[in-house]
Amino acid sequence: MNTKAPHPLLAITFQQERKRAVAQGVLESASSTFLLLIAIQWYHAGIIAKSLLAASGNCGMILSVVIVSWVAHRQWKLTQAAAGFAFVGGLAFLVAALFPSLLTLVIGGVFGLVAASCLIPLMTQLYQNHYPESERGGLFSQTSRYRIVVAILFSDLAGRFLTGRLESHPLLLAFYALALFSMASFLHKIPSDPLPLRESPHLLQSFRHLKEDHFFRWTLYCWMIIGFANLMMVALRVDYLANPQHKIEMNPTQIALLVGVVPNIARLLMSGIWGWLFDHLDFYRLRMLLNMSFALATVTFFTGDSMSGLLVGAVFYGIGIAGGDVAWSLWVTKFSPPKLVAEYMSIHLFMTGIRGIIAPLTGFWIVAHYSISTAAWIGVLMILIATAMLFREPKKRINLSKQCWNAGKKRQKTKIQFLPQRKRRTAEENTIYYLLKN
Repeated sequence: MNTKAPHPLLAITFQQERKRAVAQGVLESASSTFLLLIAIQWYHAGIIAKSLLAASGNCGMILSVVIVSWVAHRQWKLTQAAAGFAFVGGLAFLVAALFPSLLTLVIGGVFGLVAASCLIPLMTQLYQNHYPESERGGLFSQTSRYRIVVAILFSDLAGRFLTGRLESHPLLLAFYALALFSMASFLHKIPSDPLPLRESPHLLQSFRHLKEDHFFRWTLYCWMIIGFANLMMVALRVDYLANPQHKIEMNPTQIALLVGVVPNIARLLMSGIWGWLFDHLDFYRLRMLLNMSFALATVTFFTGDSMSGLLVGAVFYGIGIAGGDVAWSLWVTKFSPPKLVAEYMSIHLFMTGIRGIIAPLTGFWIVAHYSISTAAWIGVLMILIATAMLFREPKKRINLSKQCWNAGKKRQKTKIQFLPQRKRRTAEENTIYYLLKN
């Protein structure tokens, strides 16, 4: 447990993060619901446009590896760099609002969400720097509640507004621009330090952690499988409810209820519980619980067309995403040396971005050639495989943490000599050596 005193900037960081969460709640409905809904029902977009919008935020995640190295090399302060990306995203949505067309919707939506995604590794490093370890999950979940409440209310209001008047969608895009401009303002008020300069100026230097950290690498393998399944099915939710091909064809109000309102109510109720579990439960066990929530959500939502099944699936999805908010955003803080959190997070985001682009295309391809229920069962199978892969890791990780803790206390005396020579080390011992060096 971290025994250090809370960071002196904890209060202002938490205050501004609560404000930013309100703007984030507005923006959240863009990627989850309304950009796709507008593209499908107003512009009758094809598979390429739909896939680009579904995968847009992931393009920014792929760039995060370069972004982190670039921001560190330029020695920009964390929050100043994040504010700049938010402002650029706001400009992209503003252009889409002022010049409405399918082309500007796709370009503005993609660039806006790419810019918003660039904030993520920088903010994770900020949480590492400013939030105490024993409270990090709880503090994050508290700000998440603000985001979730706003997401619920805004999804409902926007769905009602667009029902019968989809031609007014540029006003919604203007709200997304305003949300990003507000985020830039709130971030600008948080003092922060630059990322530490590394010896190598290479823009892809973060990838070295994949080679050296066994547990980080194995967890990314598992996360790649579960994440691919989730992102494939998330991209299909709006299409499943809005596309006449699936014989459901709901209106914007109903879609907003099942995709935005109901999941976010469950998410709000469970957010604090998952935050507490993140701070007190072994990460791998937490991840297995999350996997089961997503598996149940996929089965109940996509394998039947009754309203009751859709509602149950929406609830399970909300339960899973509540835990996913905390785990996805903060899990690298449990693996990484404190100064390298942004670099570890950038690798995680890179992998998320890769699967986030491929998964929607794969999902739409499966639906086009087979059926949406086939895609759902493939997704469930992948979730179960990823869960099985995690079973062997918890005990090893716990033992590793104890060894790193004990070795850290003896580090000055031993100079890491308690480990065998490199040629004889196991993967776990190599990880200890690597973490202690950093």
